[in-house]
Amino acid sequence: MISYPVWKIQIVIMIVTIQPSVISGSVNAPTSKSSMQRACAAALLHNGKTTIENAGKSNDDLAALEVIKILGATVTEAVNNRLIVASKGVQPVSNEMNCGESGLGIRMFTPIAALGKELIVIKGTGSLLTRPMDFFDEIFPQLDIIIESNKGKLPIKIKGPLQPKDITIDGSLSSQFLTGLLMAYGKAATQPVTISVTNLKSKPYIDLTLQVMNHFGYDITNNKYESFLIKPVNNLVDRAIDYTVEGDWSGGAFLLVAGAIAGQITVKGLDTFSTQADKAILQALIDCGSTISIQEKQIDIGSPANGNSGLKPFHFDATDCPDLFPPLVALAAYCNGTTVIEGVKRLVHKESNRGLTLQEEFGKMGIVIKLQDDLMLIEGGTGVNGATVHSHHDHRIAMACAVGGLKADGEIIIEAAEAINKSYPEFYEHLKILGAMVTQ
Repeated sequence: MISYPVWKIQIVIMIVTIQPSVISGSVNAPTSKSSMQRACAAALLHNGKTTIENAGKSNDDLAALEVIKILGATVTEAVNNRLIVASKGVQPVSNEMNCGESGLGIRMFTPIAALGKELIVIKGTGSLLTRPMDFFDEIFPQLDIIIESNKGKLPIKIKGPLQPKDITIDGSLSSQFLTGLLMAYGKAATQPVTISVTNLKSKPYIDLTLQVMNHFGYDITNNKYESFLIKPVNNLVDRAIDYTVEGDWSGGAFLLVAGAIAGQITVKGLDTFSTQADKAILQALIDCGSTISIQEKQIDIGSPANGNSGLKPFHFDATDCPDLFPPLVALAAYCNGTTVIEGVKRLVHKESNRGLTLQEEFGKMGIVIKLQDDLMLIEGGTGVNGATVHSHHDHRIAMACAVGGLKADGEIIIEAAEAINKSYPEFYEHLKILGAMVTQ
């Protein structure tokens, strides 16, 4: 059931084996959890009914649904992967909410929860317990929110209500904090108010936030990502809203890289006009020499005519799309020469320290990865070896190893392979649909 708390789900340790494979056929990209979670937040804040089409079912999506129910919304399943959310705004039914292991969830929903007057305890699980939340300690007192954190970590106790004021925030750690403030301000503003931002990273994710908020009727002006003017909106009550969740470029990137490495496939369900940051994977696929055809409703992707030997190393700046590091590393492993990816500093506070994790796990597969300040250098084209690797309980590491193993010289055994459930539960099944030899 979608209402079942994700942090209470019994975790079954999974080992998956990937055999060298040639893939072909067609597959639909997964649902975007970035789009889905923002839709859940907007539906909670909306006074009325929201229909969410193409609803996601990843662990992060389930956690977001549980949070909005704790904060006062009701959620009903309908046919054809549709959810009906009814809400009258933030009216908590419990003094405790748990965001599972979702970084976006904790950073977005905490300011939203602070719209209420009640004391509420914010919790999480897994790697979320070690991620820094000092941002709230610094910003919340400026907004008349009482906060008590665990030395900048979870759990956090807060008591609102949040009072929108002109503030300046640091956007260098994550744009997700700004997303939460924009949504909370949009709901609470009674007069024009400005959030100024320095060092903002991952600007495309803010584009996605603003796109969702605009769909729900909010009025926000983006001044070159340096400041955001939030204007009060008073005509949103009782208006029924339909929102369709996009396909996920973050998960779709792994499918596209799989095609470039191991065959010729078609990936459907990705909007080429999307504001999602990870759409940038297309440039890397073009630069490395894959055969790619980008159409309105599908992307055809394959290896060069002369196979992997035709893939070229590339230079890519992933500062604004750090989630692309894992699929890009899998791609670079098969490119003949040294690929350079910028933005390594963005990888420290993920489900694992992904710079070090990618270096360790692909090292087991015979791929040398060097980390130099903010650069990652991958020495590709040397051959990928069969090996036993570990996901480090990080969904994107598990998927990167699986894709990287498609043309290895032996089987890749992935331990803690269930990590994919965080964002893309159907991933191994989708590889099987494409003809990959996957044993679970």
